[in-house]
Amino acid sequence: MAAVFRGKVRTVASWSRRLSTQQHSGPQESPTGGELLATRGRRQRKDPSDRSVLLFPGQGSQFVGMGRGLTKYPNVKEMFSAAENILGYDLLSLCLKGPEKELQKTVHCQPAVFVTSLAAVEKLHHENPKAIETCVAAAGFSVGEFAALVFAGAMDFSEALYAVKVRAEAMQKASELTPSGMLSVVGRPQAQYKYACLQAKEHCKSLGIEQPICSVANYLFPDGRVIAGHQQALDFLQQNSRTLQFMRTKPLPVSGAFHTELMASATEPLREVLRQVELRRPEISVYSNVDGKRYMNESHIRRQLVRQLVSPVKWEQTLHEIYERTQGERFPQTYEVGPGKQLGATLQKCNRKASQSYSHVDVTPTEPQL
Repeated sequence: MAAVFRGKVRTVASWSRRLSTQQHSGPQESPTGGELLATRGRRQRKDPSDRSVLLFPGQGSQFVGMGRGLTKYPNVKEMFSAAENILGYDLLSLCLKGPEKELQKTVHCQPAVFVTSLAAVEKLHHENPKAIETCVAAAGFSVGEFAALVFAGAMDFSEALYAVKVRAEAMQKASELTPSGMLSVVGRPQAQYKYACLQAKEHCKSLGIEQPICSVANYLFPDGRVIAGHQQALDFLQQNSRTLQFMRTKPLPVSGAFHTELMASATEPLREVLRQVELRRPEISVYSNVDGKRYMNESHIRRQLVRQLVSPVKWEQTLHEIYERTQGERFPQTYEVGPGKQLGATLQKCNRKASQSYSHVDVTPTEPQL
């Protein structure tokens, strides 16, 4: 298995932040590898507004037509061609033409969001190379974390995409074992999410469900959560939303209870493929969904990416960690690279001042202001 996997992914191009910066600028303009590490301390003493942060979206941001505005940029067609070799189907056609029902499937949308987001990096680098060259931090939401690690030089594009493929397939299988889902919730300040989940689990037990699962899967912003678990638990939360002090609830168009214990069966396939992937220490700060802290080394990356499947995405905590500043200090430029603008919306709710320096790198033909 290891030999087949190694041969398969190494026959196609490896794309990383290091490769991207080398292809468009001279070596003095685009420090990479050891040079980035050597200059990191010096950069942090400069005006923070001259630095940049990249945010990579996750599953749920996909839409038919994404990528149409990216194929004219260097490397993008090659990336989608490499993806076709790894995945065994035409990912670019699926992104551009659908059908939507196929794109929405976990096994397809995770690779689609991953590749489209890194293609958006190529566009950003072509339109605004300084944004790439001055980047000091990156973070990704769920599967977006793999794209952030590729951008930071910790993983090669092809190997990371293969890992995403295995991850998506394993999560799809796990979701088919139990009727489950995810519910977006905006609560009042007095809402008690853990207590609400406890009540929902008690309801499930009354229906004869043994060991029901219902827990916070995503911490998005103050009073903004995604709760996931057995479908009967989510139905209970919706039916009792007013009593539970929920102002708004909305089921998400996903197939399972991601980032809960219902994904436990998906952890071993991901752990196994990550053992075979070559990892490096990130060249810039990359933050883990599990605890909002920076990745320290290769073993840390392997451990946290597996834990992420069954742990809540602590996105709100991650944003606080990235944008923590002393009073009066300016904020870096933030770019959301990939489909959708959800991460920009959460940034605005978590840190309004930081969001004033936010831009979205569009993945459709409409040209954004970069």
